[in-house]
Amino acid sequence: MLLLRTLCLLLFLAVSLEAAPRPNIVLIMSDDMGYSDIGCYGSEVATPTLDRLAAGGLRFTQFYNTGRCCPTRASLMTGLYPHQAGVGHMMNDRGHPGYRGDLNNRCVTIAQVLGTAGYRCYMSGKWHVTKTVRPNNEDGKHNWPRQRGFDRFYGTIHGAGSFFDPNSLTRDNTLITPEDPDSYYYTDAISDNASQFIAEHDHKAPFFLYVAYTAAHWPLHARPEDIARYKGKYAKGWDKLRKERHQRMKKLGIISASTPLSPRHPNVPPWEEAQHKDWQQRRMEVYAAQITSMDAGIGRIVEALERRGNFDNTLILYMTDNGGCHVEYGKTRRGSYLPEKTRDGRKMKPGNIPGLMPGPEITYQSYGYGWANVSNTPYRMFKQFDHEGGIRTPLIAHWPRGISSRGGLAGEVAHLVDILPTLVEITGVRLPASSGGSHRIEINGRSLAGVFRGKKRQGHDSIYFSHNKGRAIREGKWKLVQDRKKKPWELYDLDKDPTELRDLSQEEPEIAARLKARWTTWFRQQASQDSPVPGVPEKKGT
Repeated sequence: MLLLRTLCLLLFLAVSLEAAPRPNIVLIMSDDMGYSDIGCYGSEVATPTLDRLAAGGLRFTQFYNTGRCCPTRASLMTGLYPHQAGVGHMMNDRGHPGYRGDLNNRCVTIAQVLGTAGYRCYMSGKWHVTKTVRPNNEDGKHNWPRQRGFDRFYGTIHGAGSFFDPNSLTRDNTLITPEDPDSYYYTDAISDNASQFIAEHDHKAPFFLYVAYTAAHWPLHARPEDIARYKGKYAKGWDKLRKERHQRMKKLGIISASTPLSPRHPNVPPWEEAQHKDWQQRRMEVYAAQITSMDAGIGRIVEALERRGNFDNTLILYMTDNGGCHVEYGKTRRGSYLPEKTRDGRKMKPGNIPGLMPGPEITYQSYGYGWANVSNTPYRMFKQFDHEGGIRTPLIAHWPRGISSRGGLAGEVAHLVDILPTLVEITGVRLPASSGGSHRIEINGRSLAGVFRGKKRQGHDSIYFSHNKGRAIREGKWKLVQDRKKKPWELYDLDKDPTELRDLSQEEPEIAARLKARWTTWFRQQASQDSPVPGVPEKKGT
């Protein structure tokens, strides 16, 4: 009798699990933001929505991106290292399979995978994984969102541009212009279209929504009222602000109490010696305004989920594509993302020009070394580098029905390649054996679903990085990294030295040699394919 009751109970549980609705998924990525730029990771910037999601979910403290826009998005979408997906560098073809600037036909996107299981797939925001931004015909759109699994799309094909008049703005497969140019702001449009997708969705089926903000990538564009709330906030300067963030991060448990603050970057003067302080402050005020505007938009997405009764069974993931960007935007810099004039005929004034206050449409500025150094607190270096300041990202996971933690921290070492296998496991979807008529490349990631349930997972033996001339490998506590300027390899014990201050390559030469050999093997076998040398190959014929 007891055996019969046990069998009945097991059958009931099996049926219940089978009948449980599959979760919706909202994947949010912000652009060019550092590890400490949101409140729940130590920032003074107002991010109440992200803080709420963190308080109700899980924050990862050792999650990694690839250090730059295009490669990160390729890796996120496919579960592959970016070279395997064909986007080892940016949106240009360098003549080698790993560097085509286009997603190849041997990878599948999250949307393509989930779509096979009945998910409706939507995207709002920045795509940035194809070299064809303005194709001559429909065939040139082979790597646009609709052609890679998304049912609906609103956003930009290119990676950067005005927040008031975005370059390559597209709805589904058609290039468009802002509907109401007098009131248009791209961050709001991304949020509002994402919310609309949720509102219009037929909830008989689950959905996947990818929201890819351009905030807080340059140019520094924000609404006057959003900038005003930060007036005077940064008069204390970057040195004091870094120290304050550092202390808050310790109190939050994001870093250990023993984690030192890395030294101010050599290109950053002490705040007392900085020139044009009013202008310097204004740059950070606009940057903070961009982030707060994005957070408010995420709040509207959350409200849309709540109105439809989807919030509890929706997995929300938030991360950034790379660390804070140190680039000082030059007066002569040009690109397809920078028009000569606004639509109403005003001449653009590009460049970090002291005294020209950023924020309005006619300006094209960045926040530079000093504030990027703050964004990446407590770590070294910036976007495009493989030191921790370039590649470590926040990851917030919120899912009331599937995550046991409420405000917890996860210290597991994880990477973008883990997102796709995580979604495959929690949805029960099978990966296809092929893509575009070609055998699919096996994904590299390992699911985080167990971590959501409070379990330890079998992590990576190693994770790898390669961008520009830089490279790195992490294996357990050990990290071997090389600057993109061909400096010697550096070895760090991240358990004892997370801010990479003590190079152990001379003290532990055998460990350094083993990791270098392992990185080289990985690069040649998986990442570079036929690239002749580690790094970014030159274009064939040049």
